[in-house]
Amino acid sequence: MNAMVRARGLAALVAGAVVVAGTMLAPTAASAAEKVVLSKGHTDAVDVHYKDGALSLKVHDDTVSPAVTRDPADVTFQVLPEAAMAVPADPRFAFLGPAGSQVWLLPLTQDPDLLWPGWNTTTLASGVFEANKVRLSLVDVQGPGDVTLFTQDSFGGPIIKFRSDDGLPDVIDVPVHTHAHSNWAFSALGNYTLKFQADATLTNGTTVSTGPVDYSFVVGELTGGGPEVSLSVSGMADEYQPNDTVTLNAVQTPQSELDHYHWFSRCPGTEDWTIIAGEAGASYSFTATRELNACEYVAKLYGDDHSVAATSEPVTLWVAFPQDPGTSQTITASIDETQGSLVISVDPDDRAVVLPPAQLGAGGDRWESNGELRPVTVTDTRAGEPGWSASGQVPADFTGPDGATFSAGYLGWSPRVLAQGSGQGVVAGPEVAPYVVGAGGGLGNSAVLGSASSGAGRGTAQLGAGLRLSLPTETAAGTYTTTLTLTAI
Repeated sequence: MNAMVRARGLAALVAGAVVVAGTMLAPTAASAAEKVVLSKGHTDAVDVHYKDGALSLKVHDDTVSPAVTRDPADVTFQVLPEAAMAVPADPRFAFLGPAGSQVWLLPLTQDPDLLWPGWNTTTLASGVFEANKVRLSLVDVQGPGDVTLFTQDSFGGPIIKFRSDDGLPDVIDVPVHTHAHSNWAFSALGNYTLKFQADATLTNGTTVSTGPVDYSFVVGELTGGGPEVSLSVSGMADEYQPNDTVTLNAVQTPQSELDHYHWFSRCPGTEDWTIIAGEAGASYSFTATRELNACEYVAKLYGDDHSVAATSEPVTLWVAFPQDPGTSQTITASIDETQGSLVISVDPDDRAVVLPPAQLGAGGDRWESNGELRPVTVTDTRAGEPGWSASGQVPADFTGPDGATFSAGYLGWSPRVLAQGSGQGVVAGPEVAPYVVGAGGGLGNSAVLGSASSGAGRGTAQLGAGLRLSLPTETAAGTYTTTLTLTAI
């Protein structure tokens, strides 16, 4: 299955005796109405919302900071040419086409050079829908080829979620507070329209539905050059005091793949714009001084041939005159709401999990051991209170003496909330049983440890889980270890 190696995560395995915490900062959510093309980075492409009695589908775009929530009609998802790969000579993946044929695949595990779309129900509250779940459907696919969304079990085998070439609609049940990703495979270059729909039954028996919602995908290069890009500069305040830090940001509308900028300034008494040396990124920071008062700044975006693709309108810096402080003093303390973040962590002195020696189970056909995950702390200081989801995954086998291994898929967990702040609404993730042939399971795939819906996540919560290891009796004796990775978004 060597041809699948490029798509990282196609054969991810599970579990952990040693726990290492991962950290991801998540910006405050906003809304956006401009047309965009998303081609790299994380996005919850199918983001399910419920408000005022109506179910809707949105796009949660994490490719920009702060993150924004978009209407699917305003988004084109691009599968870049670099996503091309050969179908492996493995009969389990024959549904993708003949071995050696080409498909374009957005992988289950994030590749920074490609788009990483998923689906999300973390904004949905518990107790609103029957069985705390919604039904997500792929209703129709229009395009030059076939589309398949699939995850994988602990042994790399495919678990198909949606598949267009054997009849649609395809339906999956998605619990609330779920954030999930899959492999997205396209069999041909060109433009596609995927119609997704979410349905649910309220606890009072009322049914709600989004109806079919169009999602536009382009596999390969954009035709017609895509929408024209405009550029603006944000971040300039009305006035600064001397020695304040000024941070300007170049903002593309719509967002494109171009990322080469130059900044220029023009101060009173000069007619020409001067390039600012060493500044080639989307952000430019400097210190305000009286000498810079009334200076203007512009940003320019450049194409691959170094031609100017877009130029911003000028913004002007105004620096206040120093005032005589006299004999008074002013002391100001503030907390900048834009500096809030989402952090997941473990105590560095309490991150090792040692499971008790395995014992034969009641049936005599499995080695069993139960233990406890060390406490995991999630702290959310973001002013927008967008909610969060904390997940865990073990990306490698347990390793033991003399190179012996066993699949991390044999480890499962039962999450629980150990503590939470006043006003928080943190809920534990669903139980994940150890791997069973034909049913899957285990922590080889990302599993939710805990989550908080929008408006109920700000503060500090502590999560835990009971761990359960269940192994075949033929597993070689010895001490085995692996690593569990934790993330929060």
